[in-house]
Amino acid sequence: MPPFVLLSDPRVATLSVRECGEPLVDLRETGALRVDPRLADERDAYAHVRLSVADRLVAAQSQLPRGLRLLVIEGYRPYVVQERYFASSMARIARANPGWPAERVRAEAATYVSPPDVAPHVAGGAVDLTLCTADGTELPMGTAVNATPPEYNTACFTTSALIDAEARANRGILIEAMTASGFVNYPSEWWHWSYGDRYWAFVTGPHHARYGPAVLEPVRPPKGVGVPGS
Repeated sequence: MPPFVLLSDPRVATLSVRECGEPLVDLRETGALRVDPRLADERDAYAHVRLSVADRLVAAQSQLPRGLRLLVIEGYRPYVVQERYFASSMARIARANPGWPAERVRAEAATYVSPPDVAPHVAGGAVDLTLCTADGTELPMGTAVNATPPEYNTACFTTSALIDAEARANRGILIEAMTASGFVNYPSEWWHWSYGDRYWAFVTGPHHARYGPAVLEPVRPPKGVGVPGS
């Protein structure tokens, strides 16, 4: 596939943000979307996205052929978690390429894991997902969600030529539904789609993003219930 613009590219990273103030909402409360718990965390951050993202996911699902559903793997990701993911990616690449300078290691890491300061997941504007049947059986998509090279070569790239016809057709179904609902894809990850973040703004043309880094507010206990440790 041709070269694509990285999330860390200065043209993306320097785009301004006009925070619209939309809250993070829990996708499990929509009653329409299937949310997989494999990346569940203590605060259930993984199941949250911005309000407009949730609405567009429901719209995308309505575009799917009968019998198919979206299977959401991860939405919002706290900043500290993104930092850990990016550091781990850089460490893995540095070990595999001990002669590379630091800037090349960072650029390679950014192909697959976004630097925290521009990460769509941190903004609540991104979602990692796949397709499944009504009973939750995942469709063949060529790789698992979150597959990365070198184990999978470039099969995780959305338009990869390394996948079979069935996987290519399934990716086509996902692409059609998501793009029709206003999402943009990050080309090195077929499962990664976003709306309202800097990458979305870069691809679609607005001069600014709608979402900056988001914060998941702590759940307030009912009145009269004490907070442990307070």
